[in-house]
Amino acid sequence: MKPYKFDPYLKTTLWGGYQIAPFKGIYTAQPNIGESWEISGVPGHESVAIERGIIDDVDVGMTLTQLIDKYKGLLIGNKVYKKFGNKFPLLVKFIDSRQDLSVQVHPDDKLAMERHGCAGKTEMWYVIKGDVGSKIYAGLKESITPDEYEKLATAEPVNGRSPMQDVIATHEAHQGDLFFLPAGRLHAIGAGCFLAEIQQTSDITYRVYDFGRVDAHGKPRELHIEQAKDAIDYQVWPEYRTSYDSTQPTSQLINCPYFVVHRVVVQVAQEIDFHCDSFVVVVCLWGEANINGIKVRQGETLLVPASENVLYIFGKDLSIKLFQNSDVVTIESDRHYTNITVRDGTVKRFHTGFSEILPLFKGFIEI
Repeated sequence: MKPYKFDPYLKTTLWGGYQIAPFKGIYTAQPNIGESWEISGVPGHESVAIERGIIDDVDVGMTLTQLIDKYKGLLIGNKVYKKFGNKFPLLVKFIDSRQDLSVQVHPDDKLAMERHGCAGKTEMWYVIKGDVGSKIYAGLKESITPDEYEKLATAEPVNGRSPMQDVIATHEAHQGDLFFLPAGRLHAIGAGCFLAEIQQTSDITYRVYDFGRVDAHGKPRELHIEQAKDAIDYQVWPEYRTSYDSTQPTSQLINCPYFVVHRVVVQVAQEIDFHCDSFVVVVCLWGEANINGIKVRQGETLLVPASENVLYIFGKDLSIKLFQNSDVVTIESDRHYTNITVRDGTVKRFHTGFSEILPLFKGFIEI
């Protein structure tokens, strides 16, 4: 099976900007595009396959859900299919914020299932670009109790500023910054941020503060202060920005129960042979390549089927290296080569270079 390319869902928002369409090379008059849903199984907004490099491909025009129904574990992996059925477990987006987004929190799986009958939401942000002075809000900077939170969230703003803003940790946003946002962590994207988001497939959001914003009809958007009270993680952490070695060509960014994400900087033609009982998603941040007959460039995203064991990559500036974490034993990299040893003892040696993608996959950690 060849990798799939999908038609992005461009979403106009109150706070949306102008960077997504140019970044993706899309010409559109659509205003205020705040989000591009790259791969989605959300009902009503399921991604539609547009290209697979096959003439008269019968899969073109099918939704992601229909493709999972058709191919099952061949597409997303047997373990993933057994757990999720035809519900794709991840949502991959680009987000462009011209204004501050609301301060919000997402419930964990247990609370979301009790209240809404669905999964919670853990997510991550990778900053592609941050304007000078742009901010990311993530986590609490001082300890508060649930009752103190409620008083702060319901207090009247002073000089247009909510007391909630004084207890949320603020971080300057820079290219390459990484923020892991487990369910329960208060967060908001500040104005001037352009980033990639990977999240559980869930649309449950409790809005705590919205900077006095009104909707298209002039009415304040709904807040969920009481619902958020039991969802917030009140623990204060010393650091909310996730660190990684950006000088290395291969860096594991996140390894959590819901997704594993690597940042890979590569170039030159490559053949990658891997065995992975999971789909793989490739997000191209810059550069271009041909992967198994599919051209991919900056701003595009590919879904690589679980049955695809070998990737043939020819690129000006782009390639990828990824394996399911249950197979990888060691990864050793320098600025020229990456050596990956897999469980059968095979060592793969690859040239490294200077373009950047995020290969990520939904897997199950096997010890």
